Amino acid sequence: MTANTLEQHILSIVCSVFDAYSAVLFLPSENGEEHHLAASFSLGEGVEQGSMLSSGSLVDWIIRNRQQMLVPNFDQHKHKLGYYREGEEAGIKAFMGCPVPTGGALCVDSKRQYSFTDRDYKLLQLFAELVSRQQASKGRQEMAGDIPRYFAELAVIQELRFRYRRWSQFIQNYVRTMVDATGFDYCAFASVDVPGESYCVECESARLVLENGEPMVLPVGSGIAGWVFSNDQPVINEGLEGAPSTMLFGKLPGMPDFQAIICLPVQINKSTRGVLCLAHTSTRSIDESLRSFVRQAVDHLALFLENLYLRVRLRSLLPQGTVHSQGPRRYDPDTAPVPPVKNP
Repeated sequence: MTANTLEQHILSIVCSVFDAYSAVLFLPSENGEEHHLAASFSLGEGVEQGSMLSSGSLVDWIIRNRQQMLVPNFDQHKHKLGYYREGEEAGIKAFMGCPVPTGGALCVDSKRQYSFTDRDYKLLQLFAELVSRQQASKGRQEMAGDIPRYFAELAVIQELRFRYRRWSQFIQNYVRTMVDATGFDYCAFASVDVPGESYCVECESARLVLENGEPMVLPVGSGIAGWVFSNDQPVINEGLEGAPSTMLFGKLPGMPDFQAIICLPVQINKSTRGVLCLAHTSTRSIDESLRSFVRQAVDHLALFLENLYLRVRLRSLLPQGTVHSQGPRRYDPDTAPVPPVKNP
């Protein structure tokens, strides 16, 4: 049984318990600001499926004030339900509704000439709590459904470490994989210089700031990425609809109006040497499974850089060392180590 059919099944029980004509469930839309008719059950065909919350309706009042409402004598000239088609509210005699704890409203109406009681409302509250738990459970199921996909993407990222030895090839494929895995619009990697006075954007999934593949150097205090370099702390922001755009790298021409961002420090030898940036042009829910995936993906990136650092370090030290060939060597008493002196 899908979530939608389960909600409709709950509403059918609600209608039966209260001997109601219709039961409707309004829930928040994805942006959290609007509400829509998520499910309904009616003995007639007058409920307008898929309708949005009507401003000034009784349901609107319940959601805005987070309070119950009992209307024993419904008057269509004074009140408006907002979920029926034009002229279908004429036969409604009574109405009752309550807020859903997780957002929205559960409402019933009747064509019988009687009033819903306080006892009825307490029972309706129990159904609203049931809907709320079902919504929370659905959210956990959706989150759990992402986990196997994130594990698969982590396997792809791990494979990149073994497939590409060159840094330029690895990081280009890495940022593209991160965009595909997270659904964000943009991914970039920035690294800090040795003095720590500036940083450069080395690679990006879409060409926004780099020209002809040349890194862009910026002051270390520029944008959200610069703040992460300076403070060694991540920045995760889901964004707000209508809020000013996020300055990922500071004020740069041609940059989209990013809203949601994830900027995580990449540490090498316990020092922040890079920042991984993910950005989206609209608000975005960043749940714990997504945060965990990005953190683990950054760990893979840091491990690749650690190995790269060690390889470069070894190459710089080798010319300074003494290389001994395998096999027997001629004994030279002048260069032989002095045996340890035993105490008498």
